[in-house]
Amino acid sequence: MTPPTAYRHLSVAVPIIAESKALPSLLECLHHQTFQDFTLYCCVNNPHDADNSIRSDNEECLRILASDTQLSPIILDHCHPGMPHRKQGVGWARKELFSCIAENCSDDEIIVSMDADTTFSEHYLQAVVDTFNQQFALQALCTPYYHPLSHDEPTDRALLRYEIYMRYYFLRLLSIGSPYAFSALGSAMSFPLWAYRRVGGITPLQGGEDFYLMQKFCKTGLIELHLSEVVYPQGRPSHRVPFGTGPAIARGVMQMRSQYPLYAASSFRSVQDTYSMFPALYEHDIETPMSNFLRQQLGEDDLWGPLRKNFKSPLLFVHSCSERVDGLRILQYLRATHDPNHTHDEDELIALCHELGIVVPHGINFLRSPIAELNAVRDSLFAAEQQQRLAHSHTSQPTTNHHTKS
Repeated sequence: MTPPTAYRHLSVAVPIIAESKALPSLLECLHHQTFQDFTLYCCVNNPHDADNSIRSDNEECLRILASDTQLSPIILDHCHPGMPHRKQGVGWARKELFSCIAENCSDDEIIVSMDADTTFSEHYLQAVVDTFNQQFALQALCTPYYHPLSHDEPTDRALLRYEIYMRYYFLRLLSIGSPYAFSALGSAMSFPLWAYRRVGGITPLQGGEDFYLMQKFCKTGLIELHLSEVVYPQGRPSHRVPFGTGPAIARGVMQMRSQYPLYAASSFRSVQDTYSMFPALYEHDIETPMSNFLRQQLGEDDLWGPLRKNFKSPLLFVHSCSERVDGLRILQYLRATHDPNHTHDEDELIALCHELGIVVPHGINFLRSPIAELNAVRDSLFAAEQQQRLAHSHTSQPTTNHHTKS
């Protein structure tokens, strides 16, 4: 499967469950796109044992979609009787959507993954297709994101805490040169169909399916981090998936200290040091900062010997090592080495901000600082992230200024 010489058409894929209030805003954004050569695919779904409120809301979603004569969406109705227990959730909904697109489109189709509660400017789809046409070898695009505030204090406090965690994690990975530096949001990713087929498609998990799909793309080719456009997914409490933005907000700030800590910068440097030792490991075994963890995690004493036997050049060996110590292993290592008694979220945030030249309010605290102060820090991290995305860009696309929403 090879990249095409031009991309001309997009497939927009939207999983929907009880989103009748958000859906009109998404459709309005699509109505006004400057790029109109796209087909909208919507998978309206619910569990087979869903309560009446979800079923009623989904009926309204189906009505809204069926009445949209401008977009004429292709509707996958998984409400009657609903998706079975083993095939429910957003992971399966995305798989159904992507499979339907794969059955009906050629390899030069671009799939734009969205969520029903996401908005964006009229230039978003044009920017996506332009990006892939500037670099045909791109496997995927991670669009910049920004969660608008709801003006509900507990929700916004939890949202800002979680988004700061996400931006902290992403910027730390970039700072150590990790090949797995990406932010995986189902509402903010695009990829050509040839690349999707090449990696074997999406794994339909109850949550995190977007992360694992992006990790596949990382292992097989280039991922673009920069786009001149931004998507704006809603940040709201949700229990529909086991982890991610919705569940994090539902848990609140206190539980995030254990669920989503700001891992110590020293732990990220240990990952960086491990990667730097891969060339030497081709010659002989040496202990890396991650060796003990990997032996326990993988249940193997000989971590690198089998890779030497299978990959007969230093370049291939190093690549195989980076595939073994992938984004999931990095996260697992950070969790395993995290010591909440000696690592404080605010201290790690302040340290990163100082490295980036960001001024942090004195005494910042996720539990007590005013929302305006936390939002200002979030905005500064967003700006720093945008600069880093551009610096790591594989395309020549110019950047534009965007006014962040609050």
